[in-house]
Amino acid sequence: MEYLTLNNGVKMPILGLGTWDLRGSPGYKAILSALSVGYRLIDTAKMYANEEIVGKACKDSKIAREELFITTKFSGSYASYEGVKRGIDESISLFSDSYIDLALIHEPYGDVFGMYEALQEALECGKVRAVGISNFDKNRYLSFIKRCAVIPAVNQIESHVYFSQLDFKEVLNAHGTQMQAWASFTEGRRNVFAEPKLVEIAKKYNKTAAEVILRYQIEHGIAVIPKSADVKRQQENLNVFDFSLSEEDKAQIALLDCKKSLFNWY
Repeated sequence: MEYLTLNNGVKMPILGLGTWDLRGSPGYKAILSALSVGYRLIDTAKMYANEEIVGKACKDSKIAREELFITTKFSGSYASYEGVKRGIDESISLFSDSYIDLALIHEPYGDVFGMYEALQEALECGKVRAVGISNFDKNRYLSFIKRCAVIPAVNQIESHVYFSQLDFKEVLNAHGTQMQAWASFTEGRRNVFAEPKLVEIAKKYNKTAAEVILRYQIEHGIAVIPKSADVKRQQENLNVFDFSLSEEDKAQIALLDCKKSLFNWY
């Protein structure tokens, strides 16, 4: 596993497991299998309603807590100062833990400044190790950080070969915020695994299109959290640290970028 160093010195795995839609016993088994094959970052959210099984899988994995990196996100009924204060303690309890590694505002809605104040207080007292945001576009991000005493360590946003947001990544870099991608595989909005150019490039390296996609993002310094409940796919997603893409191949992949969201989030 490779690690990134966040703006407060905390080290975060560059690749983790997204857990959207992983619930109940099947979800627990999927998270446990991911941990068993080498994942160390698990990304969840209040919205996912699965923090308890994330905590149980982490405990049952018998992996030392300091080796794990757990992210959660707050939105909806938690979109206020009091909501985040309550949510932090609730999440820690559901994880059967004493701290959260990374806590994010899930969406740029609600009382974001009150939410962030609560996150900063949790950071100061050791309940979280790093704080950040999710789904803030460039304008919202730049407006937000003008009022922040603590620059967000992470901005988790949509990013894939059809909407890389590499230009936004440069803005984030300039201010010390790490970009983390959700929807690396487009969540089914496009059949990215059958994209001819990606399939062609993958054959050159004896890799899959999925591995090429993740490698492309990682080589641009983007953290990734692909979701998979299948242990073979989980292992495949981890198998991206033993090759590098040529500059020519990266230039070819860049041509796929339509610079338009597939989710109309922005």
